[in-house]
Amino acid sequence: MSFRFIHASDLHLGRKFANIPQPPDGNIRGRLMEARHEALHRLAETARQQGAAHVMLAGDTFDTATPSAGLIRQALAAMGEAEDITWWLLPGNHDNLHHADPLWEAIRRDAPGNVQAVTEPAPIELAAGATLLPCPVAFRTGASDPTDPLPAMPSPEGNLRIGLAHGGVTDFDDTGAAIAPDRDRSARLDYLALGDWHGRRVVSERVQYPGTPEQDRFKHGRRGLCLAVELAGPGAPPDVTEVEIGKFHWSEVELPLHPGQDPEAALAAALPEKGRRDLLLRVSASGWASLPEHAALQQAARRIGPEFAHFDLRSDALGTQYDSADLDEIDRAGALRLAADTLLEEAESKDLPQEEREIAQAALSRLYAYVKEAGE
Repeated sequence: MSFRFIHASDLHLGRKFANIPQPPDGNIRGRLMEARHEALHRLAETARQQGAAHVMLAGDTFDTATPSAGLIRQALAAMGEAEDITWWLLPGNHDNLHHADPLWEAIRRDAPGNVQAVTEPAPIELAAGATLLPCPVAFRTGASDPTDPLPAMPSPEGNLRIGLAHGGVTDFDDTGAAIAPDRDRSARLDYLALGDWHGRRVVSERVQYPGTPEQDRFKHGRRGLCLAVELAGPGAPPDVTEVEIGKFHWSEVELPLHPGQDPEAALAAALPEKGRRDLLLRVSASGWASLPEHAALQQAARRIGPEFAHFDLRSDALGTQYDSADLDEIDRAGALRLAADTLLEEAESKDLPQEEREIAQAALSRLYAYVKEAGE
């Protein structure tokens, strides 16, 4: 038999993105939250396009153990609209059984018929010839492998064995209980659908993480996706297709600079030209620049930043070359010049820790920029 399904995880519905600054004239946090809800519709459409009737959500469908009643009902309604798709929701570490018992009770009570909460580590017949073997997370943190029950879970002879679990594999330095990387072999699985890792990761041919459908950090460098999985029969290698469904792209750009270079032109050349409204960008400047070049870079970033969903210029690794003429532009005498000279002395001091020298350097660059802007 051939069986197809969509493997997704870590939607984290309700995540508030408090780490992303909210611009005074925008609502990036609201847009990011809404994109996570919209991922449910994109998952359903992907299932239809791939000829799959099932979506496996491998944990952390919700960001907290206590999402609002409205958030729960809206998520269930979105899944219920896809009447031709069966959704399988596994408790993860964020929405674990112990702390989120009211959540799972509400899902069991209010979910439409095509939404199934898998809250027991017991086999479930998905279709003729296919058995789901779920491993719900009982507590947020644990010292044992949540997939330990899998080898002993029964299934009819000749059935596909599909594991569904949430946690980190032993060679990951991440939160979550340790899952044996060879669990597919010890439990005779045709596929183990894992959640918890927010980026795409292939542990082995049969053990895989899709990552979150909507990225939430700069770490992974690509849009969120899900996996379309086809199992041709027991023992056959799975056919796994990556399907990009993320709306937002979190990206990092390196910007090496040298003295005499036009920082505004260098920044413009490093930035993508299209899709900026849905792009969260972190630019890391490095190398060396004069005080005027530092100021020009900051000014260019302030001008172009609003074109992006989020724009973060980091210049901690950008050193400063000082010139007495630049300090004269701050002030030739008086309090401002005294402050500039003091900051320069600290920035170049060999007696201060590197962190304090960098703080002084950044403060001097800001002082120069403020003075120039005030004079314009």
